[in-house]
Amino acid sequence: MLREQVYNFAPGPSTMPESALKTAAAEMLNFRGSGMSVMEISHRSALFQEVFDSACSKLRKLMNVPESHEILLLQGGATTQFAAIPMNLMEGGTADYAVTGNFSNKAAEEAKKYGTVHLAADTKPTGHDRIPTQEELSLTPDAKYFYYCSNNTIYGTEWQYVPETASILVSDMSSDILSREVDVSKFGLIYAGAQKNMAPAGLTVVIVDKALAGRELPITPKILSYKTMIETGSMLNTPPCWCIYMLDLTLDWVIAQGGVKAMDERKRERAGLLYGFLDESRVFKAHALPGSRSFMNVTFRTGSEELDAAFVKGAAERGLLNLKGHKIAGGMRASIYNAMPVEGVRALVDYMKEFEIRNA
Repeated sequence: MLREQVYNFAPGPSTMPESALKTAAAEMLNFRGSGMSVMEISHRSALFQEVFDSACSKLRKLMNVPESHEILLLQGGATTQFAAIPMNLMEGGTADYAVTGNFSNKAAEEAKKYGTVHLAADTKPTGHDRIPTQEELSLTPDAKYFYYCSNNTIYGTEWQYVPETASILVSDMSSDILSREVDVSKFGLIYAGAQKNMAPAGLTVVIVDKALAGRELPITPKILSYKTMIETGSMLNTPPCWCIYMLDLTLDWVIAQGGVKAMDERKRERAGLLYGFLDESRVFKAHALPGSRSFMNVTFRTGSEELDAAFVKGAAERGLLNLKGHKIAGGMRASIYNAMPVEGVRALVDYMKEFEIRNA
C-alpha cells in the first residue's frame, strides 16, 4: 500500500505529521548545508545545539512552561522514569500512586524498591474502565508526591481533571501531552515518552521543577539524576539526536496548526465521531465509561474474539492499520493522536458501519 492509502491507528510508535517526515527526508543527506545528516553530526556541535535549543524553546512556548521548570530531553522511555522518579523524589519515604492502568501499575511496583507506595486509587476491580473522582482518592498526609498517568493507553481512559493534593504532583503524560492545555506550574514533574504525539520512539521529555533537583538517593545513577541532567543540559551522555530533531519538526507542525488549543479542538472532533457511533452501535461497545474516556485511545470490542479478529483483518485490508487491542485488554483500540487526520476516523467509522450491517 501507498502512504496515502493507509491510516495508522498504532498506539506508539504512531503516525507523525507528514510535513515533518517530508522535511526530514529532504534534509536526510545534507542538514543545513553541513554535508552531513542530523544522525551524523556531533551532539556537542553548535549545529546540533541549535536544534536542541529550538525544540526546547518551542515546547516551552507551546506548553507555557515557567522558568522555574527545566525541560530535559532524555533516553530510556517511561520505564526508566518509573525508577528515576522515586529515586529523585521519594527520599525513602511514602508516595501516593493512582493505579488506573497497566503503566501506572508498573510505575507503582518499581517505586516500591525505593520507599513505601500507598495506593491512592486502584481501578483494577472494574477492569480499569474508569477514572476515580477527586473524592475517591485516598491521600497520605506526608506523601512526598502523588503519581498518576493522565491517559491509559491500553484501557482507553483519561483523567479529565487535575487531582488536588497537598503533595507534589507527578504525571506521566506520554499519551496526551500537547493535546490539551496544562498548567505546568501545578506539577513538580511531567514526563512523556515522545513516540505518540511528539517524535519517534527513543526520546523522553521530562519537565521538572528545578527546586526538586538534588534530593536523589545516594544509590541513584548519574544518568537518572535530575540534578545532573539539569547541570549537563541533558547531555551527560549522547542524547537521542535524531528524535530531538524530529521533535523540533513536529513542534513546527503543531504551531502551524494553531498550537495546543487547535490540537484540543481536533481531538474532540475525532473522538466525538468515534464515540458517537459506538454509543449507538448494535455490535460494538466502548470499554471506558463516559466521563473517563480517552480522547487519544478509543478502546472497544464486539464481545466475540472471533468477530474482533475478523474486524481487525478486514480493517487492515482497507488500509486501517494497527487496530488490534493490547494483549492484556483484547478487543480493538483506535489510537487517534494529534497527527491523525479526521478523515482517518471517518474512514474507520464508515468501515465499522459496514461491518455492523453484515454482522448485526
